[in-house]
Parts: sequence; structure tokens; C-alpha cells
Amino acid sequence: MNKKQKKTMQRIIVAGALSAVLALLFHFAALPWFVQLVLWLVPYLIIGHDVLRKAFMGIKNREIFDENFLMAVATVGAVACGEYSEGVAVMLFYQIGELFQSYAVGKSRSSITALMDIRPEVANLESADGKVAEVDPDDVPVGSVIVVKPGEKIPLDGRVLSGESTLNTAALTGESRPRSVRPGDDVISGCVNQDGVLRIETTTLYDDSTVAKILDLVENSSLKKAPVENFITKFARYYTPAVCIGALVLAVVPPLFLGGWVDWLMRALTFLVISCPCALVISIPLTFFGGIGGASKCGILVKGGNYLEALSKTRVAVFDKTGTLTKGVFKVTQAIPVTGEIYDLRMMEYASLAETISNHPIAKSIVNVCPHVDRSRLTDGKEIAGQGVKATIDGHTVLVGNFKLMKAEHVDVAPYAEGDGRYGTAAYIACDGKFLGHLVISDELKPTAKHAISALHAQDVRTVMLSGDMPDVAQYVAKELGVKEVHGGLMPADKVEWVEKLLANKPPRSELVFVGDGINDAPVLMRADIGIAMGALGSDAAIEAADVVLMDDDPAKVDLAIRISCKCMRIAYENIVFALAVKAICLVLTAMGITNMWWGVFADVGVMVLAVLNATRMLYTKSYDWL
Repeated sequence: MNKKQKKTMQRIIVAGALSAVLALLFHFAALPWFVQLVLWLVPYLIIGHDVLRKAFMGIKNREIFDENFLMAVATVGAVACGEYSEGVAVMLFYQIGELFQSYAVGKSRSSITALMDIRPEVANLESADGKVAEVDPDDVPVGSVIVVKPGEKIPLDGRVLSGESTLNTAALTGESRPRSVRPGDDVISGCVNQDGVLRIETTTLYDDSTVAKILDLVENSSLKKAPVENFITKFARYYTPAVCIGALVLAVVPPLFLGGWVDWLMRALTFLVISCPCALVISIPLTFFGGIGGASKCGILVKGGNYLEALSKTRVAVFDKTGTLTKGVFKVTQAIPVTGEIYDLRMMEYASLAETISNHPIAKSIVNVCPHVDRSRLTDGKEIAGQGVKATIDGHTVLVGNFKLMKAEHVDVAPYAEGDGRYGTAAYIACDGKFLGHLVISDELKPTAKHAISALHAQDVRTVMLSGDMPDVAQYVAKELGVKEVHGGLMPADKVEWVEKLLANKPPRSELVFVGDGINDAPVLMRADIGIAMGALGSDAAIEAADVVLMDDDPAKVDLAIRISCKCMRIAYENIVFALAVKAICLVLTAMGITNMWWGVFADVGVMVLAVLNATRMLYTKSYDWL
């Protein structure tokens, strides 16, 4: 508890103890009414002076109809009618409910402010002479060298120059497994260095760093309220004056015909206590606040409650391919020698050595197959544009390239001609005019991509893939993952056009989600109902254009984000229905004279506590087993 909450707790204990003593005293001793009034006013003012002050200030500022006004009128009226103990009890239980609500909001806020721990305090800047000085991260220019010691947070995005370590990325991605880094690896700010000392060359200013963008997204998320939140705010604005008028009518009209002014006044005061809209005004924003906080703990940054609500209506999910469902990195996925062997070492070594003379991304992926081969075996070589490489290795002429190169060099590869249906790019290998076999280089699927698609289908979400890659490659990936509809060979403008068609044909009152990572996805992310960007390796433009950011680039978290949204909406509607139903029943019973002020305490404080307890369920959100 904070200092204010502890002070309120002390007032509750003191007022409660005094009330208990007075109740016992008046049970055994009959004292004059004015003595009882004076004594009961002591605990009443201890526990309720701030409510009375706020009610007075509200009247003074012409903002009359709020919960403080309702409580003040109800309790002062009860005391005026001689119901001293009930007046004090209502105020006491109201303050207990307010304390509980404050604590729950604090817990919800802490789930988000815990994310603020990723904000670095200092950066260890290394000067030209090798000296290290602590500076503000805002003062570190791009291209500087910073030193990050074990246990420290990485203050800026950059590239490792020297040192090896493991990084704790849980605060950013929700992933508990450490990530190993070594020289040449990119690192993002906010991660905690666990083991070795790292020297990092910065690639961004602090304001453009990952940690700064995350903090900005979370801090501003509460500014974009969900439609349900806005509805409750507007509802309370009209509801409170309406019930005040209803209470006034209940206190004045029936007694004119039936008599019993005090009885009807007590009914009206109970009516006011019951009608307090605290349960709705507090629990609904708390539900969305908790939902955003719970999602952030899973590495899902939602930019506002409006997007969190919209996710629950998702019925169409459109995916980019490269970097979204695939890793966006070329890798040799198949080696097929003509000998029929599973692994032909000579073929692999020749291919790896020959491709060292090329800087093409596909060539680099082939080199990585046998990176430690003795390069002195390569004595000559040249790159043939658009075809491949020709090299001399161990005195043999080695060819590595596409079908055009084999045909130009009169190598017979007829049984392995292009168009054999295999996924990826084929690199054919020949030695001294004899075909050795071929490699298949492809963009590797993300481990969770297939699960992501099947999980969406389980939620009755239609899946579509739009790719700029060749149609046959896009078709292969879609088939592997189980995507229902695929369109390949698309330019950025074509993707926007397809999204427009999908938006026009989506089910009524549903939302379309687009998931992408590249700069060319920014227009589609903005055009979709909800744009979801990959945050770890995605482009800045995509992250800025998106409404939701997945910090670990895991496509399975699209399904998780939708599930969190559905849970959030379910809790919000549960609270709305429960609070309004209980209040409606109690208001009718009060008007009929069946209830008393204690029913009012339950219908106000009790309902608020139960609604807040229900809302705090959103705080306990885990990654894949959160339900």
C-alpha cells in the first residue's frame, strides 16, 4: 500500500473501533439523543470528512452529481433521521470499498509500470582513448560505443562489437528463455545483460530506440478508450442525475398521499446509496487497463482500449509471408545428391567453397553449410551474373548456380530440371561437367507459424496470406501452414487492393486484422481495421503504423491477443450486467420498502468490490496457458 492508502486504512480502523464501542455503549445505556448524535459524529467525521469536502467542492464547481454527493446526501440524511449507526456504517463501508478499489487499481497499474523498469538510467560511453564514463542515454549519438556490464540494462539499440553473453528479454517479449549474443549480433534496448561484458555500437538515438517506443506506446494506450468505456462514461453522466431525481420523487410524492415522511425519506436515502455507479465507473476502465497490462507482460503491446475491444471481433486475419510467417532468412533446407545418399560431404564442401566468392544472400546461406572448410583449396573463381559461380577447387572445375548455368556449361541435369515442385530456390552443383546434386534454399518457417494458423481456425477466423514472393512459393508456404487463401507476386499497392476487397466482403460487425513486418506493409497496416506489426525485427514504419505490436515476432501471439481481448470483453460485460441487475432489483425493493440501508451498502460497496475483483482477473495473463 502507498502512504495515502495506509492513512485511509488507519482511519477505517479507528472509525470502526469507535463505532463498535458506541454500539455496545448505547446497547446497555440509554443516553439523550443529542449526546448520541455528538458521539456518533466523531467516527462519522473521521471516516467521512474527505467525502463531505469533495461533495461540497463538487457543488461549488457545479459538478454535483457524483458518488461523493450521493454518499454525503444519503449519510447526512440518515443521521438527520436519527439513524446514526446506519449513517456511519454506510460511510465506513463506502471507504472500505474505495480503499479496495484503490489497491486494485494500484495492482493493475503496477503491471504496466513494471514495464517501466526497462528504462535505462545511464549509459557507459566509451571514449576514443578507451575511458568509460556514465552519461544520460539521451546524450549518446549514433555510432558511439557503449559498454554494458553483467546485470545492466542495454540502454540503446545497437550491434555487438565484442564480448559474448546471454540477454534476458522477458520484460520486452514475455519470453523467459535467455537469448545468446556474440559479435555482429543486433541487440535492442531494455534487455538485461546476464553474463559477459558487451561492447556495443549504437545504431539509434534514445528517442528512436526500442525501449523508448515501448514506453511511449504503453503510457499513451489509456488515452484511446474502448467504445464500452466511453459508453459507461456517458451513461454515468445521465444516470446519476436521473436517480437523484428519482430519489427526490420517492421522498416527496408518496408521503403526500400515504403519509409516513420519515419512512419514505429513509427509502429515498437508501435509493441514493444503491444507485451509486461506482461499480461500473471503476471496474470497466480497470478491466481494459488490466487487459493492456496483461498483454504487455506477454510481449503484446496494444496501443489503446479501442483496439483491445476491436480484436475481440476479428473474423478475418491477413498475413504477410516473409518475416511474418517465415523467418525472412535464407537457409539450406534440403541437400539432394545424385548418389542418393542423405549427406554428400564432397558436394557440400564444393558448394560452400565456391560460393565464398559471392556476396549474394543465397550464396551466404550455402557458405554457412560448411563454414570451416579450408579456403586455400579454392584457387580460382568468378561470379557469373544471374547464373551462379564457377570456381577451381582441388584442381577441379566446380559449378554452383541455377538451371541456366548448368545448361550454358552443358551439364546434364534433366532429371532435376526446374519446376519439380520443391519449395525454394534450387542451387545445382557440378564438378568437371558431372552433375553432383542440388541444394534447396528457402526462407524457413517460424516454429509457431503453423500453430498460429490452426489456433485462428479454431476461433472461426478466416486466414489469408498476401505475399510479394513468387506465386508457387507462396502456395507452398500456405499449404504447409494450412492457410485457407493465398495470393502471391503482389506489390504493396496490390496488397492494399486485396485488403480493400476483403474488407468489403467481411462478415457484418466484424474486424479484419493484417499482420506484417516490412516497410512495404505500412500502407496495408493502416488500411486494415487492426494492424499488427512484428516488433523485434519489423521496420520502424510498420511499428508506427500498427495498432498492436508483437515484441518477439511470434505469429502465435495473434491468436493470444484475440483471446485476451475476448476475455477482457467477457469480464466487462459480466460486470455491466451484474451491477445493473443487482442495482435494478435493489432499487425496486427499496421503493417497495422491503430493503434497508444495509441492502444499500451491499448494492453499492458489495457490488463494486465484486466487480473490481472480477476485473483484476485480467492482471493474471500468461503467455500460452493463460486461460
